[in-house]
Amino acid sequence: TLIQRSVKQHHLNLLFQAKSAATHPQPQADFLKGEPHRKHPGVTNLKTLRLPEELHVAAQSIIHRAQVNQLPEHIRKLTNFLWSRKRAVEDLTLRQKAVSLEKELWEKAMQKGGDIDEQAMEDRIRRKVLSELRRTTYHWAPMKYDEELGVVYMAARLAGGYAAVRRALNEIKKRDPSFAPHTLLDFGSGLGTVVWASHACWGDSLKEMVCVDSSGPMNILAERLLKGDDERAEPCIKQVYFRQFLPVSPKVQFDLVTAAFTLSELPNVKDREEAAFTLWRKTSSYLVLVENGTKEGHQILMEARDTLLKFYCTSLYLFIHLFQCSHELVCPKLAHELVTPCNFQQQYQPLSLPRHNDRQIEKFSYLILRRTEAVEEGTKGVEWARLIAPVLRRTRHVHCRMCCPDGQLQHMVVTARKHSRIGYHRIFRI
Repeated sequence: TLIQRSVKQHHLNLLFQAKSAATHPQPQADFLKGEPHRKHPGVTNLKTLRLPEELHVAAQSIIHRAQVNQLPEHIRKLTNFLWSRKRAVEDLTLRQKAVSLEKELWEKAMQKGGDIDEQAMEDRIRRKVLSELRRTTYHWAPMKYDEELGVVYMAARLAGGYAAVRRALNEIKKRDPSFAPHTLLDFGSGLGTVVWASHACWGDSLKEMVCVDSSGPMNILAERLLKGDDERAEPCIKQVYFRQFLPVSPKVQFDLVTAAFTLSELPNVKDREEAAFTLWRKTSSYLVLVENGTKEGHQILMEARDTLLKFYCTSLYLFIHLFQCSHELVCPKLAHELVTPCNFQQQYQPLSLPRHNDRQIEKFSYLILRRTEAVEEGTKGVEWARLIAPVLRRTRHVHCRMCCPDGQLQHMVVTARKHSRIGYHRIFRI
């Protein structure tokens, strides 16, 4: 949800105002044009999301036919593993930690005094350093999906992944209604949830969808889902092409480029930066990145954000617009260890499986960048803020936590008495 600071109407400090890529902000007097507050164009939350019926039926069929033993337990373990997954420790960080440990152990040994066999002490310290590094270092390994693990992943993550992507794409659809992509590139496509979510947003406007995933078994599962688990059937969504590698030609661009839960699967920061550069070069309009709503997921997205801004915003001919961020400064949530990551929530209906609740909530972080050729005139002088947590409704007041255009976090308590009934009800109904 977007917030624009204003004091023009009923002495409000903050009024909600839409921001479209196609039109300039409208005067506040006729902003809602008589529509109820829940229709506010800045409100991009969705009601409880359900998988498309064809996708739900196909997934249930594949899971039933796979007959995976102890499936609920496998789902629980995989879900916990993916949520707690961290980035691999960089080689430089590991070397610095080893040097620091070695220095500390040598200082302790020298304080004891007496005769020291330096060679024996050096061997002893080396063994202690290696032992400590093994004990304290996160052991990252790439995910390797076979058919069975792919089915478990489908049961665990299909509905939640779809909900996160659908919610992120909905922001583009609502704030930029004139955008109708014809081509899509999905990097790390997995089960093809981006294809289904994009089709739900833009339907037959999409004429070419390229899914890139290095995992053969995942590509096979994604095709089975499109065909309703029937090899002889026509796919539910046409013009979907599966590849194991990105298109080589740098001239080939796509209207919409996505990478959902993919950057976290790359082994180091160099690979993630190269992937971000490549995906941006492939983008003609929008680049959408989605990760888990954990600190790791948020930090991975901020790596990509800062990398692209630092490199490309120095160009005289190319501007990157952070579509959903309120500023281009360092994310204030990165500066506070105890602050929760910048994440969002979307309620969804999971697959009909044992031990699955009726409704679940997907926590995710996302980043939307838009390619522009010039700074938009309509955004000059406009101060935007963004709600970064669900509005807390209390008796006669609501709590709003925002990320402001000056790069600072702000907590605001809104009441009808202080901010007018109009402003209060606009926020209360979000």
